[in-house]
Amino acid sequence: MARFTWALSSSTTDIVILSIFVLFLWSSLFVSAVIGDPSTIILHPPHAGSNRHTMFLPLFPSPPNSSRISSFSGNGKSRRHLQKSDTSRPNARMALHDDLLLHGYYTTRLWIGSPPQKFALIVDTGSTVTYVPCITCEQCGKHQDPKFDPDLSSTYQPVKCNIDCTCDYERKQCVYERQYAEMSSSSGVLGEDIVSFGNRSELSPQRAIFGCENAETGDLYSQHADGIMGLGRGDLSIVDQLVDRGVISDSFSLCYGGMDIGGGAMVLGSVSPPSGMIYAYSDPVRSPYYNIELKELHVAGKRLPLSPSVFDGKHGTVLDSGTTYAYLPEAAFLAFKEAVLKELHTVKQIRGPDPSYNDICFSGAGSDASQLMKIFPKVEMVFGKGHKLTLSPENYLFRHSRVHGAYCLGVFQNGKDPTTLLGGIIVRNTFVMYDREHDKIGFWKTNCSDLWARLHNSGAPSSDMSPSPSPMGTPGHISPGSKVGSIIFYMFLNLKYSKLEPHIIELTELIAKGLHVNISQVYLLDFTWEGNESLTIWSITPPKPDEYMSNTTASNIIARIAEGEIKLPKRFGKYRISNWFIESDPNRTWVKNYLGVMIVFILILIFGVAGVVGWWFWRQKRPGGGILYRPVDSVVYEQELQPL
Repeated sequence: MARFTWALSSSTTDIVILSIFVLFLWSSLFVSAVIGDPSTIILHPPHAGSNRHTMFLPLFPSPPNSSRISSFSGNGKSRRHLQKSDTSRPNARMALHDDLLLHGYYTTRLWIGSPPQKFALIVDTGSTVTYVPCITCEQCGKHQDPKFDPDLSSTYQPVKCNIDCTCDYERKQCVYERQYAEMSSSSGVLGEDIVSFGNRSELSPQRAIFGCENAETGDLYSQHADGIMGLGRGDLSIVDQLVDRGVISDSFSLCYGGMDIGGGAMVLGSVSPPSGMIYAYSDPVRSPYYNIELKELHVAGKRLPLSPSVFDGKHGTVLDSGTTYAYLPEAAFLAFKEAVLKELHTVKQIRGPDPSYNDICFSGAGSDASQLMKIFPKVEMVFGKGHKLTLSPENYLFRHSRVHGAYCLGVFQNGKDPTTLLGGIIVRNTFVMYDREHDKIGFWKTNCSDLWARLHNSGAPSSDMSPSPSPMGTPGHISPGSKVGSIIFYMFLNLKYSKLEPHIIELTELIAKGLHVNISQVYLLDFTWEGNESLTIWSITPPKPDEYMSNTTASNIIARIAEGEIKLPKRFGKYRISNWFIESDPNRTWVKNYLGVMIVFILILIFGVAGVVGWWFWRQKRPGGGILYRPVDSVVYEQELQPL
């Protein structure tokens, strides 16, 4: 490449330097405005570390004199049983995001305050307190959204010290503290504010008590999610608070996506149970967690030689949505592992993806998760009354992150702890209804990736919601009154992100072409990866900022997404799309957000240049035409070279 050099007169140099300075000032302030805007999305890759991505939240009983207040009366019956369910009560219907094994958890969106501040919270049936990082927290990590600022909310009130809570040192405000099984912790103060559940929810915003974090450690510090949404038993649980106010029935439901499909749905309140749901008794006095009466485990139709008492140690058999995998007592784990190994004939046992763990893994199973039933045995959980819940391989296996077509057991020994702990992997593609009023938990196998669309359109799961072979299923109808601000969908690509990243612009163009929209309407919201697979999250916005998309246009786009109209060259590998949903708030482009800022600085630039040009002409009118002469005998000092 040739290098061109030229010399400028001193006056021209002044103009150029001043113009560059103004431009630099404009760009610096513009970038500062972008970074300072809380609505701006700044993407970061997942932090390096263990491939396990497991979370344990929390499975610790609350300590004495904690902020958790018992909801049980002296006769062992919940006082909420006095409040009979009312099917006419509204539901809080909320979408679930993320992937269980990429992040170790599922999150939902919760809005707190007036005006509302948005947070991504881990849904956790093993926790009671709902908490988010507080603006005053100096020991909080960098999470997905800005910290909660009580001063910005006109409806925030601190929870004053009382006999039912632990108080701060000054005896002015209630505080909370939580220690978790993986040695992380959260502590802060309790506050009360308006909590909103999103535009898809029938439930109007409600006042609720939540934790405002002042310190966090361990995984809580490093996780991408903002905080925890406590769905457990106790007065501080968001479910208990809504039930006590009489705004929802004493029930909630969760539905997690499958092995290759993230997302799902959550409902706070009751829904009509679908036919074919399998129920297990859940004793509210047995433990502070959601337990089920597990009696037997069957592998390939054969009962494991175990006494039912094996599954009833300590806290019994507990469902915990905040834990990634399943953990069995020693005797049950050894029997389960041996029974599974006996049924495997076409795969080879290999080392796990992380040398820190002694995982039991197998290669040679192929990458198609729908074909795993031909290789791995079915597993059945038998409940108290003989009801059986069948588990497919995706309910006890996870993908090996380093070997293509390999899988590992997602069931582990729970150390010397006799508690049976069933994490999120067990209920993949299973609609789980926590019917607290009737002391039972229902299970129903379905396709959770498209459950939200069915719930959103029909109001309750219907009996024909059998698992569909396609991740998307049939595109749902958008009701006439719905406002479509954007369409969000997940795209999985069988390609390492290091190979995908240089072609993001081309991928954006191909998506726009396939959906018949302008490329300016397509935005990459987030990305992550696991081994040789990448997950990208996309948003399709209306042609004009701050406007809504017509229902017809939105329905056509969704139909093209579901019918596979996006055509990609072979170099992108295979792809699949799942978990589409609509957002009611229209997205604003950066041009729209900062148009006023741009206009101000353009005006400053114009007036600045005009002033410099005027000064230059004034200099030209001076004697000598603006050229400065030095006497021939004047001393010229040697100038120090300045570093570039």
